[in-house]
Amino acid sequence: MRILAVIAFLLVSFSGFSSDTLSVILRNQYHSRLSSVDVIINGRNYTTDDKGAVTIELNGADSLFIIAPACEELKIPISKVPASRRVELEKVFEWKDILNPGFYIAHGGLWLILLIVFAETGLFVGFFLPGDALLFVTGILSDKIVGGALFYTHNGWLDLLILWTLISLAGILGNFVGYWFGLKSGHFLYHRKDTWFFKKKYLLQAHDFYEKNGGQAIILARFLPFIRTFAPIVAGIVEMDKKKFTYYNIIGCVIWVGSMLIGGKFLQRWIYNNTQNHFDLKEHLEVIVIGIVAITTLPVIWKVFLSKKKSKTKA
Repeated sequence: MRILAVIAFLLVSFSGFSSDTLSVILRNQYHSRLSSVDVIINGRNYTTDDKGAVTIELNGADSLFIIAPACEELKIPISKVPASRRVELEKVFEWKDILNPGFYIAHGGLWLILLIVFAETGLFVGFFLPGDALLFVTGILSDKIVGGALFYTHNGWLDLLILWTLISLAGILGNFVGYWFGLKSGHFLYHRKDTWFFKKKYLLQAHDFYEKNGGQAIILARFLPFIRTFAPIVAGIVEMDKKKFTYYNIIGCVIWVGSMLIGGKFLQRWIYNNTQNHFDLKEHLEVIVIGIVAITTLPVIWKVFLSKKKSKTKA
């Protein structure tokens, strides 16, 4: 029996059956893990777990050749695999990526963030952009964004202050552009005849609303997707007082940008430190997008339906 055991050991050793393994976590350039997907690595089929992790049999290989769904093929020397074991693949572009805040951070960093905030708060074309989620993620990645575009401060609070200042300026300027556009086009609308699509009485009602609640409307609009794009334009159309608009424009933008940046920075840290498996928001951006949309829009929807219910009850 001992002789047979020795022979079996020698056969296994010389046949190369024993092999080294390497565990890695696969993700794309948007920091999203490739969770529970089938991949091909060095010609063998694997399935990642819910964290994007997979254990690979190396069999003496000195490189990894990875083929994953919706990603470009990647070949990386094992010596180049980071100590964190996170391997980043390049995701192939899809139109739905424009709703992912990670898309803008990966392809433009700080400068594209400033352009997005400017467009979303003052131009018609910016209504579909993910402003809230983008600022939230910017807060999470503040050190990398500031360091990549300007310089590394090695100070989290200074990074936030730099971003808070620059992004607030972009948002304030965007609202001024929207207000100016509305102011210039308002006279045309006031003299336009009623159509099925346009009713002058709605414009007059909007004017009265801004006269009574203009400041509050400008501030609250910052936190509401779609509405923040059109609020300054409508304010210009109804000729809201310029000084009043300027004051609430600045206050609203500073509060909006600051709350999103600080919320992202410290909520990420709190969740990571207080969850059993260290849940990382950076690698689950879809959770951020869904959460931000729900938080900012549900209260408005609730208020609209509640007000309708009350009006029907009174009637």
